[in-house]
Amino acid sequence: MNEEWISQIKRGTLEFAILILIKKKDRYGYDLIQTLEKYPMLQTKESTVYPLLRRLLKNNYLEAYWKDTEEGTPPRKYYKLTELGSSYLKTLEKDWLVLVENISNLREE
Repeated sequence: MNEEWISQIKRGTLEFAILILIKKKDRYGYDLIQTLEKYPMLQTKESTVYPLLRRLLKNNYLEAYWKDTEEGTPPRKYYKLTELGSSYLKTLEKDWLVLVENISNLREE
């Protein structure tokens, strides 16, 4: 596979994927990274995920809170979708569907 092509696709879809995961349930950063590991095209590193989470917080798409763990390890910072984030995710979902349809149409022409 072309690594540059994959990198461009990942940059454009990672935010969307992270918001989808957080919509399903509140998550912490490492949990997001581990979940994305299951999907080869979405595998990423901490150095990519945490700045993205900070940007989503700054844009008020996410809220963060600290939660104690049961194992006695330090508390984890969890992220949850805000109302604005839900609205933004709906827009991304619509845009994604249009993009997929456009690409499909191009392939059929």
